[in-house]
Amino acid sequence: MLPYAAYLRVYEPLTAFPEQDRVAWARYAQNPERPRRAGALEVEHEESVRRILRVPPFPAPSAESHNAYLRRVDDVLYVCPWQSRLRSWLAFATFRGSMPVKLADRFVPTPVAERTADEFDAFKRGEPSLRMHIRTSTWHVPTPWFVPFDSAERWLVLRGEESEGITMAPARNMLYVTSMAQARKRVARALVVIRRHVGDVDTLTDVEDVGRWLEEFHPHSLVELDYGGLVHLMDDETLQADQSVAELAAALTGLDNGQEELAFAMYQRVILRWRSIQSLESAN
Repeated sequence: MLPYAAYLRVYEPLTAFPEQDRVAWARYAQNPERPRRAGALEVEHEESVRRILRVPPFPAPSAESHNAYLRRVDDVLYVCPWQSRLRSWLAFATFRGSMPVKLADRFVPTPVAERTADEFDAFKRGEPSLRMHIRTSTWHVPTPWFVPFDSAERWLVLRGEESEGITMAPARNMLYVTSMAQARKRVARALVVIRRHVGDVDTLTDVEDVGRWLEEFHPHSLVELDYGGLVHLMDDETLQADQSVAELAAALTGLDNGQEELAFAMYQRVILRWRSIQSLESAN
């Protein structure tokens, strides 16, 4: 069972990496034993579960992952490093800061937590950037994540193919993929509309955050929204009907054209859809 999480990823072209990394990623792409795209989430999840189930648990890997998600477009290799250690450090820091120390100690003993924090501090002293290629959201897709994409960029798979008369395990997946240039253009347009017509500071801040994050990467990168394990919370009909990207785009266009009722209706469809899914976190 995959975690109920969605992922926003940036794939940079191989030429965007330092020479040493370019050589390593080019060699990695040719490795027949590397995790393939279809099973990469399972491999990531298995590694994290092994760390958490240890006694005492390991909040972060002892070394950075050498794995990555890969895409090829027109013979150009695009790389999205897993960065499992950095992502674990940042997630653990957020986790520790979200609850009282005594309660957090029930999950990870204080000596282990302090050692993890010290290792992260040492890493930060020698690393000027904590740029992550992957953002994660549990139990829902944040509304600003839909902004960089267009409805025509949706890729939906509900079931696996049959092989020699045998039905393989369902390969459910929902993806959006776009160019960095298009993603930045759509975010910039959304910010203009929000500043002009919406007084909600939180909404503006959240979209600005996505925009700033995208600006950290190579201008010829690819941007991917992956519903990840969330597809297992939605039946086929619900997934097919999910047009969150199109509805949010219609809401922004409606605002810009003075069609407030249309904008409100489209925005509410997105909000209510994901609110109902997110509520499953506390269901029993």
